[in-house]
Amino acid sequence: MMASTKAVSFLRRYLQSPRILTCYRSFCSLPESSVNDNVDDEVLVEGNAASRTAILNRPSVLNAINCTMGARLHKLCKSWEDNPDIGFVMVKGRGRAFAAGGDIVALYRFLNQGNLEACKEFFRTVYSYIYFLGTYLKPHVALLNGITMGGGAGISIPGTFRVATDKTIFATPETLIGFHPDAGASFYLSHLPGHLGEYLGLTGEKLNGVEMTNCGLATHYTLSARLPLIEEHMGKLVTDDPSVIETTLEKYGDLAQPDSRSALQRIETIDKCFSHDTVEEIVDALASEASQTNDPWCTSTLNRLKEASPLSLKVALRSIREGRFQTLDQCLSREYHMSLQAISKNISGDFCEGVRARVVDKDMAPKWDPPMLEKVSDDMVDQCFLPLSASEPGLDLPTKIREAFI
Repeated sequence: MMASTKAVSFLRRYLQSPRILTCYRSFCSLPESSVNDNVDDEVLVEGNAASRTAILNRPSVLNAINCTMGARLHKLCKSWEDNPDIGFVMVKGRGRAFAAGGDIVALYRFLNQGNLEACKEFFRTVYSYIYFLGTYLKPHVALLNGITMGGGAGISIPGTFRVATDKTIFATPETLIGFHPDAGASFYLSHLPGHLGEYLGLTGEKLNGVEMTNCGLATHYTLSARLPLIEEHMGKLVTDDPSVIETTLEKYGDLAQPDSRSALQRIETIDKCFSHDTVEEIVDALASEASQTNDPWCTSTLNRLKEASPLSLKVALRSIREGRFQTLDQCLSREYHMSLQAISKNISGDFCEGVRARVVDKDMAPKWDPPMLEKVSDDMVDQCFLPLSASEPGLDLPTKIREAFI
């Protein structure tokens, strides 16, 4: 409730500003008809009385986001923002996922073909859309029914409302494939209670819909069986008032608390272990806690960290810590440089190796380079945060005309 109330207050404040409305009108001048003339089956559209719904439509790959989808979402939402007949926007996924993340297999293939530019275009396109969503002038409702991981969280969490269900599975598992939590993750993970963000970002552990709502990643929780009723009711609304939309979502919402096995019931232990300055200290703290308490959760968390890329663990920890003191655009701009470094193989080939081992060949035995934490130098980590070269352009975000609300 607190998260959605904050979003509503920000949105109302900006909607009431004529100066900003004028500025955004000139920026978002694409008519809806021109969008619909170029139909892309990977993102479908449903029209209702005063709303539009974008449907992620790659169910065979769990709606993994590619460059085409990112560009189409951006184009559609720009058109809808500028259309005075549309009051709010929704997004959902087809099949058993909202979106399982970015299409890492496509990136893997591009890299094996030597096509680094296609990978750059992917990150530019998706990150730019995420910033656009974080500055969106109209209420945005994401129905997170099913798998919502990595980039799937990135294209939903910056919006006004996120509805989780009993089928929602959230995670940021990037360290397990030799990457870093991206798509704005260093921003939203760093703003979770205590050091929960470090725990989720380093281990890649999952949260269910109840847990997402209780820690603030989702704004509402409902049973998936009620989604058709929610969509039917929302489709009849003629409003651009976030409070009206929130009332509708609450009408079909459920109150639920995490069970005793939830990581949210271990916040004190998470804060105790994941508040340390280095990954090595975090590992030592978990090992000490495990020996003192014989808590199997500590042991399983340690084992999870051992599965991840040592370099990615150190990069992820620093990224989340920096995100705590940065704005959304600063996080996305930094993550853009980090992502290009991760795929370039200049420092390590862990990304391609992680995707190969866990997604392509599925032998689940990645050979990390470096293979252990003590072999990861501070200089290596520092380089992961730098541009590929002095002439490499950064992520160009329209921060002067679109200021993020979150």
